[in-house]
Amino acid sequence: MNRSNKFWVSVSLLLIIVIVVGSIIIWSKYSRSQPIEITLSPLTEVSGQISVTGAVNVPGIYPLKPGGSIDALLQAAGGATAAADLDGIKLYIPASDEVEMPQKVNLNRAEAWLLQALPDIGETKAQAIIDYRQQNGGFHNISEITKVEGIGAGTYEKIKHLITVSD
Repeated sequence: MNRSNKFWVSVSLLLIIVIVVGSIIIWSKYSRSQPIEITLSPLTEVSGQISVTGAVNVPGIYPLKPGGSIDALLQAAGGATAAADLDGIKLYIPASDEVEMPQKVNLNRAEAWLLQALPDIGETKAQAIIDYRQQNGGFHNISEITKVEGIGAGTYEKIKHLITVSD
């Protein structure tokens, strides 16, 4: 290789090095993006009445206090049954204009205090309902409640939209 070729090769290498180093310097100065600021909105305190249904021992509507938990609601509902799938808990939040259906009391599972919440059912009639289901193996349909001592057709008409039966 002659001397002039060596010169041009050296100059070419020097220019390539200058271009690469200059590109790196320029790229490092202008490629920095602005820092991303993440702002989390404050958590909304939820309170009110929560309907707990499904595989729980005492389905019903329970109060949710600020800072309350799903575990507290499950305990208020008598705990989950053996058939409960706690990996599949669903939370349904109704729209403000949605019509809420009344909670039905299961005659085959309700405790005395829940039965007493029904119109015209006091402590004595609630205990009579419990005694009837223990003696007869539970109710098969809601109209069977008229066989309980002290509960007639008038009481049945007042509560039939509020009661249900299931095993």
